[in-house]
Parts: sequence; structure tokens; C-alpha cells
Amino acid sequence: MNANYNIIIVGGGLAGLTSALHLSKNNLSVLVIEKNAYPNHKVCGEYVSNEVLPYLASLNIYPLKHQAKQIDKLILSSKTGAYLQQQLPLGGFGISRYCLDHLLAKKVKETSTIIEETVVKINFEENLFTVITSDGASFSSQYVIGAFGKRSNMDKTLDRDFASKKSPWLAVKAHYKAAFPDDVVALHHFNGGYCGLSKVENNLVNMCYLANYNVFKTHKSIPEFEQKELSKNPFLKEFLHQAIPVFERPLTISQISFETKKPVENHILMAGDSAGLIHPLCGNGMAMAIHSAKILSEIIITFYNSKSIARESLEKEYTQKWNATFKSRLKTASVLQKMFIRPGFLYVGIQTAIRFPGIVPKIIQKTHGKTIHDLNP
Repeated sequence: MNANYNIIIVGGGLAGLTSALHLSKNNLSVLVIEKNAYPNHKVCGEYVSNEVLPYLASLNIYPLKHQAKQIDKLILSSKTGAYLQQQLPLGGFGISRYCLDHLLAKKVKETSTIIEETVVKINFEENLFTVITSDGASFSSQYVIGAFGKRSNMDKTLDRDFASKKSPWLAVKAHYKAAFPDDVVALHHFNGGYCGLSKVENNLVNMCYLANYNVFKTHKSIPEFEQKELSKNPFLKEFLHQAIPVFERPLTISQISFETKKPVENHILMAGDSAGLIHPLCGNGMAMAIHSAKILSEIIITFYNSKSIARESLEKEYTQKWNATFKSRLKTASVLQKMFIRPGFLYVGIQTAIRFPGIVPKIIQKTHGKTIHDLNP
């Protein structure tokens, strides 16, 4: 196996795989190092804004040809049962990470190398990266993209600021057989968190919820928590009563941090959740990961074509572009998060939205981007 590449991508999720596709289409040699085998399920809301569809098509990825559900309505409810239904300004589609990652990985393998290993160390010396995996293998490249997700051991290894701070948030995800509209994404509040429901391929419903650990730990198990907390919301009670689980057990992830992250650390170019994590209630994390991969890939290709390493300039340009594209929507999401976990504020917010429905699309637009188009350059 080749040990030298133009780009090494640590993490083969949405951002990592999208970057690999984009970069390899521009004749750069790419290595993706992913610790898990494809395909696999991940804790994720599995709703994607339509803003990325044209860009994915330019990479020959067509989610709607693989049973992705077209979604154009939002339902939002408080714990008490107050709710509103709203058309989504741009709309989106529902597809599992199992399916979408598999489609991307299959395409990446046509032009790039993917290895299943865990990265234990990333060294940077004399303008060159050396990436070492748990089996002792060593690979080198001029650039490294960090796409290792919401929370990774690499964050601690790199001594990133947020990695040492405890977070009260954990997430639970599972698929169900249940009656649920194909064209709806729903967000339902419960004590200590909120739950998203939407259809994915194979006519399954993805349920993914974010919960405060202090509330969660007062219960003995996930089923008890769902029975005693989620089911206080009448919409979730109805869903759980008739839903048949597909997974043997739900997937979980803890210590989810919404602290500010840097797009570049130790000269590693971060993409997707490694660069910044939007609150799941805004339903746009998957689209953000894909969009950030596009931005980063375009900048890397421009610098390669100029035949200049100019690392400082590249890092500065990417940081500025990332902040210009995502910083505002992350800030809006943070404000919404604080409101959504307070039942009183949420109830007033829903009642206000029912009375003045025009404000909802404006809020949604602030957490979503405009349609991004094909490959460029």
C-alpha cells in the first residue's frame, strides 16, 4: 500500500467521504482512515436539507434514487401537546447514515483508498504530516483533514479546548416500523430534551433524541426513560405505543459538546462536526457537514493548482470562509436550544408562531444555507 498521499482524511463520515470524492475528482491522491467498517449505523437525525442535492449530484450521489423520503413539512410540539405545523421553505430528504455513508464510501473506493483502522497519532514536522494508526502503520501527506465527528479520542489527543469540558448531553437513536407521514420531520419536546422523528429508506422511522444527563440518570434504563419522560408528550406517547423497534438495542453517544470549535487546529483542517456542531433541533447537521467538505476541498484544490503550499494563507482562508458560512447559523441554533429546553419559553414560542406563522420560515432560513451547486473548481 502507498504510504504517501496528497491528502489524508481522518474519519470517514459525511464530511470525510465527501471531501475524498471532491478532491479525488481533481486528481489528488487521497487516503481515508475510518475506524469502523461500512456500512454502519450512527447516532444522527437523518434529515438533510435540500440545499446539498445539486452538489451531491455533481459527485454522482443521488439519494432520491435510493428511497430517500422527500420532506417538506415541520411539526413542532411542546411537552403539553401544544403544536404547530409549517411548510419548510426549502425542504429536505430523509435517509439513514447507514445508506448515505455506504453510497459515498462505495463511490470513494473507485478513486481513493479507504482503510479500516484507528488513528492514534498525528505528527506535523517540516511542513509534512505523519499519521500513525493502531497497527503501527505510518502514512504521510502535505495536508490532513480532521473529520472524526462529534466527539473522538483524537480531540483529547490533540488537546482541543472543548474536549476537557464535561457536557450534560447524550443522544439516543433507533429505527422503527411505525405509521408516520413520509413528508414530515417532527420535533417534540420532553422534560430535559427533545426528540426528532422522520422517515428514511425502507419505510422506516428514525427516532433520535437529545437528553440532559441529569434527567436521564434518574431512570434505570432507556425504556424506562422513554416511558416516563418522552411519553409525557402526547405525540411521543402515541408514536412509542405503536412503534416496533428494528434495532436490537438503541444506539447512544454521550458527552456531546456544543462548545465553540476551531476550524483549524495544529494545522489540521477540520470538517463537519469536528469543526462545529449545530444543535440537532435545527435539522441541518448533515447538510453542514457536506457543505463544509465542499468549501474545504475547493480551497485545497486552488492552493494545489497554484503550486504553492502557502499553508498559513490556506488555513486563514478556510477559517474565514467557514465562519462566514456557518458561524451565524450556529449562534441562532444556540439561542433556539436554550429556548427549546425550557417548557415555559417553548410553549409561548409555539403559541406565538401559531398566531404569526410567518416567523417560522425566517427562523428556519437562519439555520439553513442557500442551495449549493456543482463541483467548483
